[in-house]
Amino acid sequence: MVVGWHRPTKLVIDTHAIKQNVRNEIKRVPDGTELFAVVKANGYGHGAIQTAKAAIEGGATGFCVAVLDEAIELREAGITEPILILGVVDTSYIDLLLKYDLSVTAATQEWLEQAKEQLVHLQTESPLKIHIKVDTGMGRIGFTSPEAVKKAVTVVKAENSMMWEGVFTHFSTADEKEIDYFQKQEQRFKSVLAVLDELPRYVHTSNSATAFWHPEHTGNMIRFGIGLYGLNPSGHELTEVYPLKPALSLVSELIQVKELPAGEGIGYGNTYTTKDNEWIGTVPIGYADGWLRHLTGFSVLVEGAECEIVGRICMDQCMIRLPKQVEVGTTVTLIGHDHGQEITMQMVADKLETIHYEVACTFSERLPREYK
Repeated sequence: MVVGWHRPTKLVIDTHAIKQNVRNEIKRVPDGTELFAVVKANGYGHGAIQTAKAAIEGGATGFCVAVLDEAIELREAGITEPILILGVVDTSYIDLLLKYDLSVTAATQEWLEQAKEQLVHLQTESPLKIHIKVDTGMGRIGFTSPEAVKKAVTVVKAENSMMWEGVFTHFSTADEKEIDYFQKQEQRFKSVLAVLDELPRYVHTSNSATAFWHPEHTGNMIRFGIGLYGLNPSGHELTEVYPLKPALSLVSELIQVKELPAGEGIGYGNTYTTKDNEWIGTVPIGYADGWLRHLTGFSVLVEGAECEIVGRICMDQCMIRLPKQVEVGTTVTLIGHDHGQEITMQMVADKLETIHYEVACTFSERLPREYK
């Protein structure tokens, strides 16, 4: 998909906000704790490379991604800090892991055995850096018992072609008020650590939510994800521990404004009919950009006034009801601040009955990212 540079719709990313969020979190953590910025999924839709560079300026010492290609993108952009791939990478790509000096997640004994075979054929001088993943109750990937983890560590330490760099887990309910399940997972991870004779360089359990609301976390590294972008991982349930600075705004302009009489249909399916004479504005953004059809009935801001989206959102455009005649070219704020009013990504998520993580990741490549 091409980037739509030649229309007025764009995402505006405040890199100062990213830097400030990193700095605020670093102030809270114990000495010796590192912060790895999570920039998977194109930096949660914000742009991975630009987000990573801002995070470094804020004090981040490494990065986490989900897939190998995301890590390669960072390396080829000149990022030299440690990069951990959180997902499973097929062992046939170990040569690329070594070439780009990447750390990889080991989640099963079978993967480790296959990796050993690959490394024998490669005859590498640099060891493969491995973080052993412990599934303490997420049910996703990882070893599920202390004995299995200890066996995996033994295999890695016995191989000169491997380096045991980290051990970690992920908490599934760190962003909730109820802490019983969190404590169950935490205890399981501590049971794993208890059977190990020594610990690797990185021991990490903290995503943003764990870092915020469970500061007594086990480990010496934080995987700072959604908090990096200034968004509360808990949504409405838990209060921010310090003011987060949202980094993303979504803006466009009116490309046509017309007054329609009562009884006129708007959009596909004629789902909205004007009740009186109404000023209707057209905005060049639609579901192909990630501005989804379920946002019909949601409001955007024009000169600080809330303007309802009327009729079905189209692939490339949507229509809004204006309180008065407004000039073509007037700014439309879909997410962000406008004349003292604000639309947050959480508000968009609430309308869609989802989470702001998904909203941010839904914005398509067609939307230009402008960095300030």
